[in-house]
Amino acid sequence: MSVQVIQRDGAPEYAVLPWAEYQALLQAAGQATATTAPVVGSRPRLSQLTALREAKGLSPEQLARNVGISPPYLAMIERAERQPDDAILRALAWHLGVEGWESDS
Repeated sequence: MSVQVIQRDGAPEYAVLPWAEYQALLQAAGQATATTAPVVGSRPRLSQLTALREAKGLSPEQLARNVGISPPYLAMIERAERQPDDAILRALAWHLGVEGWESDS
């Protein structure tokens, strides 16, 4: 496996690997494979919230507590039953390490 490790302040922060190897890892983990590569530099869609949270290794309860909302409200946001206000969107983006959100419409 060919992996590039990107460090920040001397500590590993990201691992970059070829798309085919990423797909093989997803398949081995029993996860659905993505059909297209994400566009580097693009903002995530709010519909990707659950995947971003899981990629960070955060439970719904942890993220909700960090953002200052209840876990049931976070669950409604993840299921697209509620549209959070701008302050919650900024807090979610900050805690997930993303630039911001694009509309899913």
